[in-house]
Amino acid sequence: MTHIKVNVDGTTYEDDVEPRLLLAHHLRDRLGLTGTPIGCDTSNCGACTVDLDGATVKSCSVLAVQADGGEVTTIQGLARDGEWTALQRAFHERHGLQCGYCTPGMIMAARDLLRENPHPTSDEVRQALEGNLCRCTGYQNIVRAVLAAADGENSPGRAEAGQGAASGQQVTEEATA
Repeated sequence: MTHIKVNVDGTTYEDDVEPRLLLAHHLRDRLGLTGTPIGCDTSNCGACTVDLDGATVKSCSVLAVQADGGEVTTIQGLARDGEWTALQRAFHERHGLQCGYCTPGMIMAARDLLRENPHPTSDEVRQALEGNLCRCTGYQNIVRAVLAAADGENSPGRAEAGQGAASGQQVTEEATA
């Protein structure tokens, strides 16, 4: 057993773990943070994507001992005081999910994209999310949700007022194309 200390979503956890334990299993089975789904255990689907020390990683391809001393942010750590982020609201309001299994990984990967590129094109969104698989949406609404969040369309009061921005119009044009 190896002793680790990891900050997850703002809470520090100390635990003794098997050196071969995957971070995904540590989060779900040891810490009870089940918002990070395990889709494949082979890093193909991206459902288990989390942030580790500011870098987006697939938690099924990282050992828990590799997170020792680090900071992990999961989908469960994004909302503050019960308020969803603009990206989470956009996924909800733009129907960027169906079954929802891929949604945590999609949001975490999209969050990473928007940190690096706050105003991506739809092609840049698609490229950034290519490591995350969705079996039921066809990706159109996922791309629309990311673009809406980038434009701030889902900030409180803005979406209700019907205010849009350039790529929001681009999304509408794509929908009719």
